[in-house]
Amino acid sequence: MNRDRSIAKHLIILALPTLLEEMLATLLQYVDTAMVGRLGEKAIASVTLTSSLNWLMGSMFSALGIAIMALISHASGEGNKKKIREVASLSIYYSLFIGTALLIVAVLLSPYIPRLMGASVEIWESASEYFFILSLSMIFRSSSRIFASAIRATQDTKTPMIINLSSNILNVILNYLLIYTFGLGVKGAAIATSLSFSLSGILMFIFFQKNKLLRVGLKDLKISHTINKEALKIAIPSMATSLASCLGHVVFASLVSSMGTTIFASHSLAIQAEEIVYIPGYGLRSATSVLVGVSCGEKSREKLNQVVTSSIVITLIMMSFSGLLLFIFARGYISIFTNSVAVQDLASKMLKLIAFTEPFYGMMIVMQGIYWGMGKTRFTFIVEAISMWGIRILFTFIVVRYLNGDLTAVWLCMVADNVTKSILLTLPLLLNKGRVKANF
Repeated sequence: MNRDRSIAKHLIILALPTLLEEMLATLLQYVDTAMVGRLGEKAIASVTLTSSLNWLMGSMFSALGIAIMALISHASGEGNKKKIREVASLSIYYSLFIGTALLIVAVLLSPYIPRLMGASVEIWESASEYFFILSLSMIFRSSSRIFASAIRATQDTKTPMIINLSSNILNVILNYLLIYTFGLGVKGAAIATSLSFSLSGILMFIFFQKNKLLRVGLKDLKISHTINKEALKIAIPSMATSLASCLGHVVFASLVSSMGTTIFASHSLAIQAEEIVYIPGYGLRSATSVLVGVSCGEKSREKLNQVVTSSIVITLIMMSFSGLLLFIFARGYISIFTNSVAVQDLASKMLKLIAFTEPFYGMMIVMQGIYWGMGKTRFTFIVEAISMWGIRILFTFIVVRYLNGDLTAVWLCMVADNVTKSILLTLPLLLNKGRVKANF
């Protein structure tokens, strides 16, 4: 019992900086969205139209970060400092290569994205310009995500929190100046976000190099083919998971955008408003991945199962509470982002609909963290692909194109997807009587 309490305490201590980071980042993002929201529904739609694509590109960096975090935490549990340095060196190559590749792709595609996503002609130009400016900071976004994962794997969650908090504060300040003072509107919002990403990427690399376990000199900057193969074995299924998820969200967003500007603005704001409810789960997921990885490195089945049990219990409690708050305060909450009564009515209705399914979403998040920490990313890909495309996209397509359904019907498809993923990810644990199968 004392060991369980110690594990739970360690999880919470590790998770708190990430939780605080996510909370403050989301609150600052809300300020950001509220600033754009005052410009009208067209501005909201221009900024949120490509959010799924930006999420897709960011998820490529996160997938590599998952591999880096798993390998470093495993090596830390083994006490293998040489391997930690080799993984750190690999993370630099990943950051530069993937960041540059996605920069080129995003810039070339930016003129065509709004049309391909089925947006109204009235927002084509502004949405394209927003996406292009945001894409210019791609290398720094890569640096921020991958190096943050490496730093967190050394059980330092405070440094990424401080860096990302500073970046988000800069974003809000620049937003105010560029959107209102200089009257640049949506373009100003894009410039502000791009500059804040750049600051985050630069600072994350600086502190990555200051970390004694991770610091890589020029003579150590080389790729270990063994480590690279090990990393890709984790990263490729994780990337495939992100691809299946984010392309699904892109298709999902395009289906909703075809329902009209007001409906899409309501949908987008409700999605963004819901993010604050996810924060406890996301905060704990990183800490869970690290401690699961360390437990695997130590080859301690007892500790591994204690980490898993503690993380699930804590997540369910937090997500149930935050879901209840979302239901109670839905209307007042959404009114922060927009003055449009029509958007407020529809968006708050969606938030109330999804509020009581948040514990399922929490289970999905924490189970992903458990599998990631163990380096088992193939199973999460299978679950994501089946549920996202076989449930959310398929039934949303039927609802929108053939049944003339409303936004409520679309969100029910999303709920069905989240619940299915939660059940499928938890099933192996239930079949094994609450214990995780580990390959050591």
